[in-house]
Amino acid sequence: MLHSLRFRLFLTLISVVVVSVGTLALLTSRATTMEFQRYVEHDSDRTQPLIDTLMAYDKEHRNIAEMRALADQTAQTSGERIVVTNGDGMVIADSDHTLVGLKLPSGSPIPAIVISLGQEAFFSAPATGIATGNTNAAGPPDVLWIRSSGLGPTEVGFLRSVNRSLVLAVAIAVLVALLLTAALARGILGPIERLTVMVRKMEKGDFSQRIPVESKNEIGELTRAFNAMADGLTHLERLRRNMVTDVAHELRTPLTNIRGYLEALRDGVIQPGPALIDSLHEEALLLNRLVDDLQEVALADAGQLKLVRQPMVLKEVVEKAVSALQPSLVDKELIIGVDVPADLPLVEADAERVGQVLRNLLNNARTHTPQGGAITVTAKASDTAVAVSVRDSGIGIAAEHLPSIFERFFRADHSRTRATGGAGLGLTIVRQLVEAHGGRVWAESTPGVGSVFTFTLPLVNSDVL
Repeated sequence: MLHSLRFRLFLTLISVVVVSVGTLALLTSRATTMEFQRYVEHDSDRTQPLIDTLMAYDKEHRNIAEMRALADQTAQTSGERIVVTNGDGMVIADSDHTLVGLKLPSGSPIPAIVISLGQEAFFSAPATGIATGNTNAAGPPDVLWIRSSGLGPTEVGFLRSVNRSLVLAVAIAVLVALLLTAALARGILGPIERLTVMVRKMEKGDFSQRIPVESKNEIGELTRAFNAMADGLTHLERLRRNMVTDVAHELRTPLTNIRGYLEALRDGVIQPGPALIDSLHEEALLLNRLVDDLQEVALADAGQLKLVRQPMVLKEVVEKAVSALQPSLVDKELIIGVDVPADLPLVEADAERVGQVLRNLLNNARTHTPQGGAITVTAKASDTAVAVSVRDSGIGIAAEHLPSIFERFFRADHSRTRATGGAGLGLTIVRQLVEAHGGRVWAESTPGVGSVFTFTLPLVNSDVL
């Protein structure tokens, strides 16, 4: 739980909200309290006229009942509590009517405007404002008023209301953060959790898992990448299964023939002769070619395919490969043509491997071209490479098969008869050899018309295509 991404996301976002909003609320509360106290401390200008009125009335009338009535009226007008004491500190008027007749305590100032008649203030606590009605320094003032340092109920209520609002704001912010975090976690972690479930199923061999793409953000990109990976793994798994079947088939046929001939020889059914030896030799060559092809593919996959790259004349390699194919064209009455300019620039390649690429393409063209057809080898140069094309007038390749023809053990003809091709590794080897040279290979085809296989080789001292 503590290590889950969901918990960490919740903890992080909530911590950020609590720290930021809590800090803001604390600073706001302190600033509000300080400013409000400063306002209260400096409001003597507002209350000074009221105090002057009370002191002037006291000097003229000295009537306690009227003083009490005036204190009440002044309190209603100013919104302040008014307390009037005599020379002994006894309260003679209180707008709240709670301290009349009592001696005003000196240890704890009350939140009010206190008017002391006939002596100096007797409060020990600091007062926020002091005014006197007598400027004679030789004796005590006749009248003195004090604005207590404490805050009144109204002020305290106001500050409590502000603090409650701030606490409520913090609580609402935390609640909203929880809801948003839950929604965010669901939006982010939901697809990730589904991906985890799908990956575990794929780990057990179920490659049929796909996740609907529901967004265009990074999660959507991750989902699309997962689906693409699943498609690729499904394709590779299908090829792997086909490879096992195809290798077994390719090995079984020559081995069965060899075994049959050997058993017939052992039982004396047939006698050894040139025809039998030629047949056994042909089967052995098929086995040897399959093993060689598998080894080539394995070396290429491991990145251990060795190339001896050096400047070479491409025309010579093409003519050599065509000459090697000529004897096998006689039975099918195929015509082969070469259109390779003699002034082609030099290419940087391994001549033996390029010859292998050409032989594989030419053998593929011969296999799929009907009797009386034609095969043409052409080449042309560009700024950075030479493109070599092998064109045939064969049966062509269906459009749906073109993207897969360079995959190992892929064959458009699933009957796998010996007349229509080998193990399906020839074109795979072509692609790997060409790409090892820094070139690329592709195919174009029209069913019933023929196919064109083209590969490129980089020029000497040119950048890789």
